[in-house]
Amino acid sequence: MNGKVSHFEIKDTFYLDGKPLKIISGAFHYFRTVPEYWQDRLEKLKALGCNTVETYIPWNMHEPKKGEYHFEGILDVEKFIKLAEDLGLYVIIRPSPYICAEWEFGGLPAWLLAEEGMKLRVNYGPFLKHVEDYYKVLLPKITPWQVTNGGPVIMMQVENEYGYYANDTTYLEAMRKLMTDLGVNVPLVTSDGPYKESLNAGKLPGALPTGNFGSRTEERFGLLQQYTDGGPLMCTEFWVGWFDHWGNGGHMRGNLEESVKDLDKMLEMGHVNIYMFEGGTNFGFMNGSNYYDELTPDVTSYDYDAVLSEDGQITEKYRRYREVIGKYTEIPEVEFTTKILRKSYGTLHIQEKVSLSSTLEKLSAPVESVFPQSMERLGQNYGYILYRTKLHSEENLGKIKLWGANDRVNILVDDKPVVTLYDRELLEEHQLDYELQRKEEPVRGSDVDVASQNHPVMDILVENMGRVNFGPRMDLQRKGIDHCVQINGHMHNHWQQYTLPLDNIEKVDFAGEYKAGTPAFYKFNFQVDEVGDTFLDFEGWGKGCVFVNGFNIGRFWEIGPQKRLYIPGPLLKLGENEIIVFETDGKVTEKITLKDEPDIG
Repeated sequence: MNGKVSHFEIKDTFYLDGKPLKIISGAFHYFRTVPEYWQDRLEKLKALGCNTVETYIPWNMHEPKKGEYHFEGILDVEKFIKLAEDLGLYVIIRPSPYICAEWEFGGLPAWLLAEEGMKLRVNYGPFLKHVEDYYKVLLPKITPWQVTNGGPVIMMQVENEYGYYANDTTYLEAMRKLMTDLGVNVPLVTSDGPYKESLNAGKLPGALPTGNFGSRTEERFGLLQQYTDGGPLMCTEFWVGWFDHWGNGGHMRGNLEESVKDLDKMLEMGHVNIYMFEGGTNFGFMNGSNYYDELTPDVTSYDYDAVLSEDGQITEKYRRYREVIGKYTEIPEVEFTTKILRKSYGTLHIQEKVSLSSTLEKLSAPVESVFPQSMERLGQNYGYILYRTKLHSEENLGKIKLWGANDRVNILVDDKPVVTLYDRELLEEHQLDYELQRKEEPVRGSDVDVASQNHPVMDILVENMGRVNFGPRMDLQRKGIDHCVQINGHMHNHWQQYTLPLDNIEKVDFAGEYKAGTPAFYKFNFQVDEVGDTFLDFEGWGKGCVFVNGFNIGRFWEIGPQKRLYIPGPLLKLGENEIIVFETDGKVTEKITLKDEPDIG
C-alpha cells in the first residue's frame, strides 16, 4: 500500500480528499484470467482512460468446502489489488455472497445445498452464519486495502441486484452491519435493474443506489435520480455485450454505434463501470446457467463481446470507447509489458484412450445407498456423478423416469449406450423398449443363485451443467439424482454412487479397456518450443471437457456456438505437454487441432 490515507465520500458526486472524482471503471474478474496476464489487462484498462477497476469476489472459489479457504494463484485477490494500485488504479470490490456474473450458482458455494431447508439470500440464520464465517476470513484481507488505510479500494457493494430476487430489507441490513462490524468503512453501494420495483426492493439506507443496464442511458439515469437523494448517478454494470449459452445459434454481439452513444451520455451525466472490460473464461465447471422456459447453461468462453477479447486482444470497441473517454479525461501513455503471442501447434492425434468404466475405480470409491443421493449430499460440488445398479428384478428396460434429477444423463446397460436425456426430458417417463440380455450359465461348485451373477448392470452418468445463477430456482439446484429412479413403474433401489469431480485427472489409468461409443478419456501429447496462447478446435467431438497439463480449461459441446476452447500460454511449458479430453457421448475423431485464432460462433 502507498501509505497515503485518503478520504472518499459521496455527496452530489464522488469526492477523494475533497476533490471531485469521475469514476471511469472497467469490470475485470481476476478469477477468469490466469494471474500471469492480470498486469497486461490492467495496463490496457489504464490505457483506455479508466481510473478504476471493478471485480466481484466468488465465494464458491474461495471456500470450496466449508472452512477450507483458498487465496493463492488465480484466487490471490490481494495480489490483484496490489497490481491495480501499482498502476495508479482505484478499485471497487463487490464481495457480496451472491455475484450472479453468469458464474456457477451465482458465486454461492454448492455445499450450502447439502443442508436441508437452506434458504438463500434472506434473513435466515444458518445462511447468515455461513456468510459471517466466510466474511471473517475474507474481509480482513480486503479492508487493509481501503483508501482509509492507504490502499486503492474506494467502494464496496452490499448485495447484488437484490431487487430482482427479493425484498427482505432485514437481510440487507444484516449484510451491511456484518461488513461494517468487520472493518469496512469506505462508502457502500447497491446495484439494481433500472426499474422502480427493483430499486424499491433493493435499496438500503446509507448505501448509494446504482443501476445495471446497457442502453437508454438518459431514461435510466432519470429514474435512478429519484432514488439517490441528490447523490451521483452511476451505472455499475454498463452492459457492452452479452453472454452465450450452448445452442443459442451464434455469438452474442452488441450494437457498437448505440453503445458508444450510451457511454458518451453516461460520462456526461455521471459515472460508469464498463461490464465487461474483459470477460475472460469460465474455466473448469464454473459456468452458470439461466432457467426460464428451459435450462440454458453458459458456454466456457465469457468473451461477452467485451472491450478486450477473451484472450485480451484490443478490439474496435476498445478504440471507439477510448475516443469517447478522451473527451472526459486525459488518456495516459501506457507501455504494455507482457509479451503475449497467439500460436498454432497443429494437429494432434490420440496417443492413448480408455473408457470411464475401465478406470472408474481409480477415480472414485463407490458410496452404497438404497436410494440415489445428490452430489451435494455426497460432498461433491461440480462435474459428473455415476450411479450404478444391477437390474435384478426387471424383465426388460421398458420405461424410465428420473425424479429430482439435474441436468443431463447418459444411460448405459452393460456398457452399451441406451439413451441420453437432458433437462425437462428427465421429468418425463421415457419408453425405451430395451431388451435386457442375461447369461444363464451354471456356476460350478457353488450354490450361489445363478441369476444373481448375471444381472445386467445399468450406469447413469449425470453431468452438472452449471447451477442456475439467477432467480428463485437457485434454491432447487441439487445436482445428480436427489429422489429416485423409476423403472417400469416402480422405484429401483440399491445403488453404487461414484462422485466424479475430475479434480484427480492424473489418476486416469490408460492401461484399461477402451469400448467405442462409451464415455471415455483420450490423451494427446505435443511439444512446445515457444509458449503462446492457442485455441483447441474440437470439430468432430460430441460433448465433454478438456484438461491441459492437469488444468480444466472448460467444457465443449458440438451444438456450439463456441467452436474452440482458449488455452492461455501460461498453462503450457517448454517441452512436452499433455491434453486429456473426457467425452461422454461416444462421438470422437482421432484428432484435435491447436489453432492461433478463436472461434466463438
